[in-house]
Amino acid sequence: MSDDKGLEKGQAPDEGAEADLDPNHYHLRLYVAGQTAKSLAATANLRRFCEEHLAGRYDIEVIDLMKNPKLAAGDQILAIPTLVRRLPSPLKRIIGDLSNTEKVLVGLDIRPKDAP
Repeated sequence: MSDDKGLEKGQAPDEGAEADLDPNHYHLRLYVAGQTAKSLAATANLRRFCEEHLAGRYDIEVIDLMKNPKLAAGDQILAIPTLVRRLPSPLKRIIGDLSNTEKVLVGLDIRPKDAP
């Protein structure tokens, strides 16, 4: 995490981007504070989760609040790490290292692959 913001999957978070119009595409922001164990765990867990459950249907923006603390106000970040699902609406937040897959599935409103 060398930048204030890091995007994955080559998707720019432009307001008019096609991904923003797809209700099956997830735009996720992960707020962290530096290279702490919790921040690194949350980042790794989110990447693993997305590849397993949202392959090809997501982009991740990692925001390091140690580098740009003012960005916390926009999504009302009170604790870190915090994952914010920007799209699809409605906005959702999950606080923690994202190690509990079931909690992340419920928090992001995603059905497990084996669910009917």
